[in-house]
Order: sequence, then structure tokens, then C-alpha cells
Amino acid sequence: MRRPRHGSREGFIWFAAQDWWYHNQAHSDFQLMRQVARARPVLVVNSLGLRAPGPRNSTGPGRRILRKLRSMTRFLRRPVPGLPRFHVYSPFMLPVYGSSGVLYRLNARLIRTQVRAAARLAGIRGAPAIGATIPTAWPVVEPMDRSSLIFNRSDLQSAFPEADGRWVAGLEAELLARSDRVLYVSHELMARDRPVVGERAVFIDHGVDLDHFTPDGPVHPEIAEIPGPRIGFFGGIDDYVVDLDLVAATARALPDAHIVLVGDATCPMDALTALPNIHWLGFHDYRDIPSMGRGFDVAIMPWLDNEWIRFANPVKLKEYLALGLPVVTIAYPEVEDWRHVVRAAATADDFIAAVAEALADPGDPEPRLRAVAPFSWSGRGRVLLAAATEAH
Repeated sequence: MRRPRHGSREGFIWFAAQDWWYHNQAHSDFQLMRQVARARPVLVVNSLGLRAPGPRNSTGPGRRILRKLRSMTRFLRRPVPGLPRFHVYSPFMLPVYGSSGVLYRLNARLIRTQVRAAARLAGIRGAPAIGATIPTAWPVVEPMDRSSLIFNRSDLQSAFPEADGRWVAGLEAELLARSDRVLYVSHELMARDRPVVGERAVFIDHGVDLDHFTPDGPVHPEIAEIPGPRIGFFGGIDDYVVDLDLVAATARALPDAHIVLVGDATCPMDALTALPNIHWLGFHDYRDIPSMGRGFDVAIMPWLDNEWIRFANPVKLKEYLALGLPVVTIAYPEVEDWRHVVRAAATADDFIAAVAEALADPGDPEPRLRAVAPFSWSGRGRVLLAAATEAH
């Protein structure tokens, strides 16, 4: 195996867990790299995925395949005005996932060749810093020259129910062992990995775009049309993350309130939207999310109790708080430090009761705004750059 080679610190290649063209651009991969791009040329490689979508392992496989093909046709772009060093690239790739086989190795080589060419076009020379959030980047990254390797351990990806957990866990293990620094947003996950990672662990936490998520401003017209009081959620609606039964139970228990769901769904929504006080508005551009959130009376995080949530630290918590909203969540480890400004419920009944209490008494937004004020993405970007530099 080729050892990392020290070289130019001018460029950064980042293998993201999301796709810029169809995921919410608030995700940490994109936020961090936009900060880095203020100082260095950056190439964000859109998600390589964890599995090939199919009827047995995903919902809406045809739609997912089509949007990935559309992403590939965009090739290399600079999508953010005012950030000329920020580049996004979708490599052409084969839908091959697994630990062996000629096609698997060919796919990794194909992606690597494209990424190297895109990096040159993006002005990245020498041995760049390389970061990865998606574990399937490891076969691509392993032989690449680099000044440092950063594993952004934002989630326990092997707990993703639609993927081959044992195979993904093997890729995670390689990245944990071979990375110069491992970034964490979850203390629970960092503690789990401590025997392997040791002093290479860096707790970075998530940030929030404080200039984007402000409590003052207009309410989106789609929200204004819905009667109040409004119980709101924005973000991806995945049935391995969001407790859809809890959402329905909340709607039935609070029939005079209206539940507003903003975000793309990867699961059937018919049972929810059949309820008269549930409004699913689908995917909306990141630019619209603050104006939609301002129309919520209470913001919710109705999580399932599983391994994914146990090791997660959802970005939306800080976005809700930056909007000054009262927040009700199902309890999970990373929310413990926020209990002074968040209602965290242990059971479904407690969750519904907490939502009702928050509707009746939303409280003063100022403590919520003060609590989230130190968590800018620019601060997280500085932590990342320091970790990459110290790893040289």
C-alpha cells in the first residue's frame, strides 16, 4: 500500500456523503467545504453511495437511479457565486458494491482516474489533503497521494439499514485505522471508536449558518396558508430515522394543531397525508427553509430508537434553535447537553405531552438564540483546517 506523501497544502478533495444536486445543501460536508474554499481550492466529490438502489433495499429505486444519472451529467461545476475555489463533481460510476470482484476494482479505478482529472481542472496540484465522509470512498482513496487523510465520522454508516452492514463496517474500520485524523460530531460515537482511534480523534461538532437561519424575516407563503398552531419538521424523511407512527399519533392526539413536514421522503407518505391535519410539502430549496421554519410554532425531531440515531447529531437541532423555535425531540445521547433549551422525551406519550406543553407555553426564544450563537460553520471550518494541517 502506498504511504501518504507530504506535499502541497493548497488543495482539498472531499468525498461527501450527500449529492450537492439533490440533497439539502445544509449538510456538514458542504458547509465545511465552503469554509475551506475561502482559503484553498476544493473539490467536493458527490456521494458514491452505500448500495445500488433496488426494490429489495430501497424505496423509489427508479427515481434514485434517475437523479444520480442527472447528477453525473453535470460533471465539474462551481455552483456557489463568490466562491470560485469551490468545485463539485459527480463521477461516472458503475452500480457495483461489494468487497471483491473485477468490476468492483475497476469501478474504484474508474472513479479515481476521474477524480484526479477533476482535481487538476479545479487547480489542485501535488498531494492534496483528502477527506471522506462516505466509507465507500476508501477503495478509491487508498492508493492516492495525499498530504493527510481525514475521516469525517459524522454517522455510523454501517447502521444504514439498506446497505450491507458488514461490508460497510469493514470500510469504516480501514478508514478508522488509516486516517491521520478522525472528526466526530457525536461523543457517543467517539467513545465507541476510542480503542482504535485514540489521540487521532477530534471533536468538531456541527455548526449552523447563523446568517441564513435568523428568527426575523418573512414566513413562506406555503406555510402561511396552513392554519395554526403549526408543529413543524424540515429535513429528509426516512423511515429508518423518522418515527412515522409517532408523527401520526401526534396528529391524532392534537387534532386542533397542524403538522407541517418539509422535505424529500424516501418512504410512502400516504398513511400520513390521509390525516387531515398533516401537510407534507415535499422538497424545498435550502434558500427557502428559514422562511418555512419561521412559520412553525413548535419544531419537532420525532426520532426512532435505533443505532443510527444513537450515534447521530442532527444539524437541524441548531437550525431550529437559531430560528428561536421551541424544540421537542425524542431523547438521544447528543441532545443531553441541550436539555436546558430543548424538551427531550423518553417515550411517545411524553413526546406528545411535551409538544402540547410547548404549544401552550413556547417560552422565551432568547436563551435558545444565546445557546446556539457560538456554533458558526466558520468555526467548524477552522477546526477542520487545523486538523488537516496538524496531521502533516
